[in-house]
Amino acid sequence: MNTLHQFIFGIYPYIALSIFLLGSLMRFEREQYSWKSESSQLLYQGQLRLGSILFHVGIIGLFFGHLFGLLTPVAVWDSLGIAHGSKQIFAMAAGGIMGTICLIGLVILMIRRFSSDRLSANTTWRDKLVLIWIFVTLLLGLSTIFVSAQHTDGHEMVLLMTWAQHIVTFNGDAASYIVDASWLFKLHMFMGMSLFIIFPFTRLVHVWSGFGSVTYLFRSPQLVRRRRR
Repeated sequence: MNTLHQFIFGIYPYIALSIFLLGSLMRFEREQYSWKSESSQLLYQGQLRLGSILFHVGIIGLFFGHLFGLLTPVAVWDSLGIAHGSKQIFAMAAGGIMGTICLIGLVILMIRRFSSDRLSANTTWRDKLVLIWIFVTLLLGLSTIFVSAQHTDGHEMVLLMTWAQHIVTFNGDAASYIVDASWLFKLHMFMGMSLFIIFPFTRLVHVWSGFGSVTYLFRSPQLVRRRRR
C-alpha cells in the first residue's frame, strides 16, 4: 500500500467530511441569502418537471442505497441469512435501476440548461461544475456494475463495506481493505468524496433545507377561512 493510496482512502475522507460540515455551517451563517436551489423555472420551464423528478428520485435512491448498503454491518446481513453474493446482486440491480433513472434525469436537465440561451447566460461555473461532476460520478458508478458482474461472490463488496465502516468508526487501517479494488471503484469513490468538498460552495446546500422540510409533514394543519366582507 503506497502513500497516495493511504492518503486518498485513509485521510482524504475526513478532509472531505470536515469541509462538507464546516463549510455548510459557515455558508449558512455568512451567506443565508445564497442558501437556495436557484430555480430556473421562471427563465425556462421546458423539460424541468420530468428531468427534475427523475434526477431527484434516482439520486435519493442512490444516496440511501449507499448509506445502508455500506454502513450496515456484515454481521447483520449474516444474521438475516442473506448471502454476500445475493446482497451483491441485489445492490447491482438496485444501483443500476436508480443510477439509470438519475442519469436520464440529469441528461435532460443538462440538455435543457445548455441548449437554452437564457439559462446558459444565467448558469455559473459552479453550476456547470456540479452537473459535470455528478454526471462523471454517475457514469463511473454504473460502470462498476460490469466489474462486479465478473465476480458475484460478494467478496469485494464486503471489503468496500469494511472500508466505509472503518472510516466512520475512525479505524486507521481502513485504506488497507481496498488496496486491490478495481481502479473504477477507486475513481468512483474519489469523485464521490470530492463531491462533499464541492457541496458547501454550490447550490447543493439546498439539500439541507430539503431534510428540514420533512418537519412540515408533522406540522399541525392550518385552517384557512374566507374573509367576510
